[in-house]
Amino acid sequence: MNDKSTEKLEDILKNAYTFEAGKYLKENEESLLREDRPFCAYIKELIREKNLRQQDIFIQADIPERYGYKLLSGEKRTRQRDVILRICYAAELTLEETQHALMLYGMSPLYARIPRDAVLMIAFNRHAGNILDVNAMLKEQGMELLRTSGAQE
Repeated sequence: MNDKSTEKLEDILKNAYTFEAGKYLKENEESLLREDRPFCAYIKELIREKNLRQQDIFIQADIPERYGYKLLSGEKRTRQRDVILRICYAAELTLEETQHALMLYGMSPLYARIPRDAVLMIAFNRHAGNILDVNAMLKEQGMELLRTSGAQE
């Protein structure tokens, strides 16, 4: 997908001068997001790479299909991080891919110091089971389950 990691790009920018902006953009063109909806492009590319169908992802995520398509096309937005987490888990994203997807969507990444996030990080790292299994893990720890889309914003 992207040629250089974000960390590598940030290292380049640390040493760049203002007059080198054009050079940076040209030399790193393949690594830069050119989409006005970077989350949509990113998630769709991952889904394609993993040979998954969006319809199956929405079923696994327990998200209404029409709503899911609108989220992935950028037609609708949600403020519910759990909805994006459900999509990422159902799309078999790794923890790293999920963290990047959350950032592109404008949401905070999972944070290891937050107990619920820590449990979710374990779930993404192990990918054992489905959303129901993730919710069972959360329930077992006395934590709030991954919310469904509910009131679709």
